Amino acid sequence: MAITAAQVKALRDETSAGVMECKRALEETGGDADAARDLLRQWGLARAATKVGREVLHGLVESYIHAGGRIGVLLELNCETDFVARTEEFRGLAHDLAMQVAATNPRFVRRDELSAEQQGEAAELCLLAQPYIRDTGRPVEDVVREAMARFGENVEVRRFVRFELGA
Repeated sequence: MAITAAQVKALRDETSAGVMECKRALEETGGDADAARDLLRQWGLARAATKVGREVLHGLVESYIHAGGRIGVLLELNCETDFVARTEEFRGLAHDLAMQVAATNPRFVRRDELSAEQQGEAAELCLLAQPYIRDTGRPVEDVVREAMARFGENVEVRRFVRFELGA
């Protein structure tokens, strides 16, 4: 089956993957856009795994004040380059993660910060282990990993602080 430029463009617009990568995914799936999207996701996650551990010196501090001003969050999200840190998608990820902290009140960023006694409560205490508020079928860690695949860079939640009146 011949892959058309319109098919490649539609998949690229939807996934932000490269043109040649979209074409290759469509060719490997016989033009099936849904299967190609899944294949691109798998490839991206595999690439993201190779980026973990790379130095993250750029990023931003996102603030979120919940309606009524009773809960506030400051969250530091880091990446490898200033170019990625300035994108709307990166800012949106930081905002969503700050909202996650406001809604779920985690105590730690990642599992390795938990004591041995707390390991059983990781999904409640650890931000990256929690179910994502926008899609409870997957953990926050998967959302960050997928962002790494899209950005082509290591992305890391460095720290956060949550304020609540009267707490």
